Amino acid sequence: MELLDAIRRRHTTNGAFLPDRVSAEHQRILMEVAGRAPSQLNSQPWRFVLIESRETIETIADISGSSMTTAMSNGTFFERYKPYFRFSKAEMARQRSGMLFDRLPAPLRPFTSQAFTSRGQKLMNSLHVPQTLGSENRRLVASSPLLIGVMLDRAEYRPGELSSFYSLFSMGAAMENLWLTTVELGMGIQFVSFPMEVPGQWDRIVALLDVPDGLELMAVYRLGYLPEERRRPAIDWTSSERKLPSQYVFRERASRPQEGWDDLVRPPEH
Repeated sequence: MELLDAIRRRHTTNGAFLPDRVSAEHQRILMEVAGRAPSQLNSQPWRFVLIESRETIETIADISGSSMTTAMSNGTFFERYKPYFRFSKAEMARQRSGMLFDRLPAPLRPFTSQAFTSRGQKLMNSLHVPQTLGSENRRLVASSPLLIGVMLDRAEYRPGELSSFYSLFSMGAAMENLWLTTVELGMGIQFVSFPMEVPGQWDRIVALLDVPDGLELMAVYRLGYLPEERRRPAIDWTSSERKLPSQYVFRERASRPQEGWDDLVRPPEH
């Protein structure tokens, strides 16, 4: 697979994986590509823990599911992330960012416009929507054949110092290498984020994994193989329907840098 093809096909997997164990060879490849990422002064601040124990995965799933229920119930999730939700394909096309939020539970669909109001929150709670979503989240995490915990070496990751920025930047590069490789291996990947949304829940995972004092647990991802029909097909980027996200493309004025950025660079008209 060509690199550009993998980049264009990369996405987050929100659904279930096949139950098949991730092979030892594929686990080795994932760790190899992560370790080949660039890092400041070749510091390689990342550390990884691969989790296959069903008991550990089940416990993390419990923590994740209950965290989602709590964050959805008390309104913190919607308040924090409402700028990123789009409620129609037209809005998604216009904004060209965020997530298409078009699969509300049937009883809530008439109230889409009120989803982020106190009335909408009370309605969702009365219909036990947070519990339903939390249970689904727990099921997805629990059914994952592999979890990967990403940690940073505290000798490099020192918040408030420049080395902290370097470490985070390097970790992002390592994870992008890993993420793109899942595309080639027929796998999917998703960030297990909800334990970070509720105070105290992330600490439970840190304790569960017995993370050494010298390391900081930064993220946990779930991984697994995808059915053939759910693997994202190659994209024809020569199509006139494909346009660059021009609102994010700028050109610096090389002759007059003090004046800042030039006008947005627009793709050629088709």
